[in-house]
Amino acid sequence: MKFTLRRAEDPEINLISLIDVLLMLVIFFMLSSTFVDQGRMRVQLPVASDKPHDNRSSERIVVTVTQQGGFRVNERELVNSSRETLRGAVAAVAGEDRGVRVVLRADARATHQSVITAMDVLGKMGFSQLEIATVQQTTAK
Repeated sequence: MKFTLRRAEDPEINLISLIDVLLMLVIFFMLSSTFVDQGRMRVQLPVASDKPHDNRSSERIVVTVTQQGGFRVNERELVNSSRETLRGAVAAVAGEDRGVRVVLRADARATHQSVITAMDVLGKMGFSQLEIATVQQTTAK
Protein backbone atom coordinates (compact mmCIF):
# COMPACT_ATOMS: atom_id res chain seq x y z
CA MET A 1 0.00 0.00 0.00
CA LYS A 2 1.48 3.16 -1.10
CA PHE A 3 0.57 6.35 0.61
CA THR A 4 1.07 9.51 -1.26
CA LEU A 5 1.49 12.64 0.67
CA ARG A 6 -0.35 15.46 -0.86
CA ARG A 7 0.98 18.80 -0.22
CA ALA A 8 -1.53 20.76 1.84
CA GLU A 9 -2.69 23.96 0.35
CA ASP A 10 -1.85 27.13 2.17
CA PRO A 11 -4.85 28.34 4.17
CA GLU A 12 -6.43 31.49 2.85
CA ILE A 13 -8.83 33.94 4.38
CA ASN A 14 -11.37 35.21 1.95
CA LEU A 15 -11.20 38.97 2.46
CA ILE A 16 -13.73 39.86 -0.18
CA SER A 17 -16.71 38.70 1.87
CA LEU A 18 -15.31 40.40 4.96
CA ILE A 19 -14.98 43.69 3.09
CA ASP A 20 -18.56 43.35 1.80
CA VAL A 21 -19.90 42.85 5.31
CA LEU A 22 -17.94 45.81 6.66
CA LEU A 23 -19.16 48.08 3.86
CA MET A 24 -22.75 47.04 4.53
CA LEU A 25 -22.30 47.85 8.24
CA VAL A 26 -20.82 51.25 7.43
CA ILE A 27 -23.70 52.06 5.10
CA PHE A 28 -26.24 50.88 7.69
CA PHE A 29 -24.77 53.06 10.44
CA MET A 30 -24.50 56.07 8.15
CA LEU A 31 -28.14 55.80 7.14
CA SER A 32 -29.50 55.04 10.59
CA SER A 33 -27.61 57.88 12.25
CA THR A 34 -29.24 60.49 10.02
CA PHE A 35 -32.70 59.40 11.14
CA VAL A 36 -32.09 60.06 14.82
CA ASP A 37 -34.73 62.49 16.04
CA GLN A 38 -32.94 65.27 17.88
CA GLY A 39 -36.18 66.92 18.98
CA ARG A 40 -37.45 64.13 21.23
CA MET A 41 -36.47 65.81 24.45
CA ARG A 42 -38.84 68.65 25.12
CA VAL A 43 -37.44 71.35 27.36
CA GLN A 44 -39.72 73.98 28.75
CA LEU A 45 -37.66 77.11 29.17
CA PRO A 46 -38.40 79.57 31.95
CA VAL A 47 -40.19 82.77 31.13
CA ALA A 48 -39.04 86.14 32.41
CA SER A 49 -40.93 89.39 32.28
CA ASP A 50 -39.89 92.99 32.52
CA LYS A 51 -42.23 93.56 35.44
CA PRO A 52 -40.57 93.30 38.84
CA HIS A 53 -42.03 91.00 41.47
CA ASP A 54 -43.98 92.49 44.32
CA ASN A 55 -41.37 91.96 47.03
CA ARG A 56 -43.74 93.00 49.79
CA SER A 57 -46.18 90.16 49.11
CA SER A 58 -44.12 87.40 50.71
CA GLU A 59 -41.03 86.84 52.76
CA ARG A 60 -37.83 85.87 51.05
CA ILE A 61 -34.31 84.86 51.90
CA VAL A 62 -31.44 86.36 49.92
CA VAL A 63 -28.32 84.20 49.60
CA THR A 64 -25.39 86.05 48.06
CA VAL A 65 -22.27 84.39 46.65
CA THR A 66 -19.28 86.74 46.70
CA GLN A 67 -16.45 86.89 44.20
CA GLN A 68 -14.15 85.05 46.62
CA GLY A 69 -16.67 82.21 47.05
CA GLY A 70 -18.02 83.33 50.41
CA PHE A 71 -21.69 83.44 51.32
CA ARG A 72 -24.04 86.02 52.82
CA VAL A 73 -27.54 85.33 54.05
CA ASN A 74 -29.79 88.40 54.07
CA GLU A 75 -26.64 90.55 53.78
CA ARG A 76 -25.03 89.01 56.86
CA GLU A 77 -21.61 87.66 55.98
CA LEU A 78 -20.87 84.15 57.18
CA VAL A 79 -17.68 83.27 59.04
CA ASN A 80 -16.55 80.73 56.45
CA SER A 81 -17.69 79.29 53.14
CA SER A 82 -18.50 75.75 54.24
CA ARG A 83 -21.74 73.97 53.46
CA GLU A 84 -22.57 73.48 57.12
CA THR A 85 -22.24 77.19 57.91
CA LEU A 86 -24.49 78.11 54.99
CA ARG A 87 -27.02 75.43 56.00
CA GLY A 88 -27.08 76.70 59.59
CA ALA A 89 -27.49 80.34 58.60
CA VAL A 90 -30.34 79.61 56.18
CA ALA A 91 -32.03 77.34 58.72
CA ALA A 92 -31.80 80.08 61.37
CA VAL A 93 -33.47 82.60 59.06
CA ALA A 94 -36.10 80.28 57.55
CA GLY A 95 -36.98 78.23 60.60
CA GLU A 96 -39.24 75.35 59.62
CA ASP A 97 -40.82 77.14 56.64
CA ARG A 98 -39.51 75.61 53.40
CA GLY A 99 -42.08 77.37 51.22
CA VAL A 100 -40.34 80.72 51.48
CA ARG A 101 -38.78 82.14 48.31
CA VAL A 102 -34.99 82.04 48.15
CA VAL A 103 -33.19 84.52 45.90
CA LEU A 104 -29.68 83.47 44.89
CA ARG A 105 -27.48 86.43 44.02
CA ALA A 106 -24.03 85.57 42.69
CA ASP A 107 -21.20 87.84 41.67
CA ALA A 108 -20.42 87.53 37.96
CA ARG A 109 -16.83 86.63 38.84
CA ALA A 110 -17.78 84.00 41.44
CA THR A 111 -16.76 80.46 40.66
CA HIS A 112 -19.36 78.14 39.26
CA GLN A 113 -18.65 75.67 42.07
CA SER A 114 -19.63 78.22 44.72
CA VAL A 115 -22.98 78.87 43.05
CA ILE A 116 -23.66 75.15 42.65
CA THR A 117 -22.73 74.56 46.29
CA ALA A 118 -25.30 77.15 47.40
CA MET A 119 -27.96 75.66 45.11
CA ASP A 120 -27.16 72.16 46.37
CA VAL A 121 -27.45 73.17 50.03
CA LEU A 122 -30.76 74.96 49.41
CA GLY A 123 -32.13 72.04 47.42
CA LYS A 124 -31.18 69.48 50.07
CA MET A 125 -32.82 71.63 52.73
CA GLY A 126 -36.12 71.37 50.83
CA PHE A 127 -36.52 74.83 49.33
CA SER A 128 -38.50 74.60 46.11
CA GLN A 129 -38.84 78.27 45.15
CA LEU A 130 -35.34 79.30 44.09
CA GLU A 131 -34.83 82.43 42.03
CA ILE A 132 -31.55 83.47 40.47
CA ALA A 133 -31.11 87.23 40.49
CA THR A 134 -29.73 89.05 37.47
CA VAL A 135 -29.51 92.65 36.39
CA GLN A 136 -31.03 94.00 33.23
CA GLN A 137 -28.44 94.77 30.58
CA THR A 138 -28.33 98.42 29.67
CA THR A 139 -27.78 99.34 26.07
CA ALA A 140 -25.15 101.95 25.37
CA LYS A 141 -26.52 104.84 23.33
